[in-house]
This record gives sequence, structure tokens and C-alpha cells, in this order.
Amino acid sequence: MNTSTTIHIYTESTPNPHSMKFVFNMELLPEGMSFDYTQPADGLTKEKNSPLAVALFGFDFVSRVFITNNFITLTKSESVAWEDELFGIKTYLKKYFEEKQPVFSLPEAAIADDQSNDTPAIKQIKQALDEYVRPAVESDGGAITFHSFDEATGQVKVLLQGSCSGCPSSTMTLKQGIEALLTRMVPGVKEVVAEGV
Repeated sequence: MNTSTTIHIYTESTPNPHSMKFVFNMELLPEGMSFDYTQPADGLTKEKNSPLAVALFGFDFVSRVFITNNFITLTKSESVAWEDELFGIKTYLKKYFEEKQPVFSLPEAAIADDQSNDTPAIKQIKQALDEYVRPAVESDGGAITFHSFDEATGQVKVLLQGSCSGCPSSTMTLKQGIEALLTRMVPGVKEVVAEGV
């Protein structure tokens, strides 16, 4: 008796012309979690060990892998066209999941997010990001994660991942969208900057 689920994958283009979003009919990670890989070695670290990310870097044109709840965003090198590579990647991903190969080999501690030390302002910032920003950013194949808040300067640092990394419109989205929202919603927030972009 075969009880396996049929794996469905569809692609969506993103605002970043070099990134493509591969959406699955299954959960890859718990809601709100994401991992960004800029090189194969990232997938071998204890904190974000991913056999899948390492395997995807086996495709010469893949320059970045981003994995979140139900999609993977791949960023390619400029020298290739998506239309030449999509079929091969989708076929590979379908086979990978049909064979029930692992996405991650993570310690359980990596799955927990300790929010017990968050100040009221940080809780408000995280809630605003989760409710108003994350869904829009994920629909474009990326993710946004709270990094830090300096109450003295009013500066919020966020991590932009997936298709947002290197996207020409990410700076405009950050300043005109996210910064405008947080400065209106959270007292004390004066500026939002992207960390590590």
C-alpha cells in the first residue's frame, strides 16, 4: 500500500529577476522559520545543517538558497536563463521529496525561538513584522526577520533573505514600506535598516 503524498511544485517569479520561488504543497519548516544559504558550506554548519541546500548548490548556476515554511527561493548566476533551468530543478526537487530525503538535520534547540527577554517595544516590532510585513515579503519569495532594536537611537535592524537579498527594489520596500509602517505603529522606532545585505 502506497501512502505517499503526491508532491506538487509550482514556480512564481519574484521582483528580483535572478530569483525564482518554488512553492510546495507541503510544509518544509514550521511557520515563521527560515534559513538562508549563500554558499554550500552554510548548509554544513551545526545551526542550519541542510542536505537539501548543499545538494541544490550542486547545480552550477545556483548562487543562493533560501528555505522557509512551504517554499524555496533559488537565486541564479546572471549567465543563465531561468527558462533553461526550471524543468531540471523542478524534476530534481520532486524526486528528492518523493524519496523522502531530509530538508534539515537540525538539533531540536534550533527550532525554538526564545522571546522571554523581549522588551514591550521588541514584541510590538515582531508582531507588526509578522502580521503586516512577512506575508507580503514571502509572497515575493523572500523573508524578513527581526535582528535587533536600539532603543537609544530608535534603529531597528532586520535581516532580508531569499529573493530580497540583492533585489533592486528591496531598499525602496525597506524605507517606504517597512520603515513607514514601524515608525507609525511602534513608539520610539525612527529608522529601519537591513543587516548583512
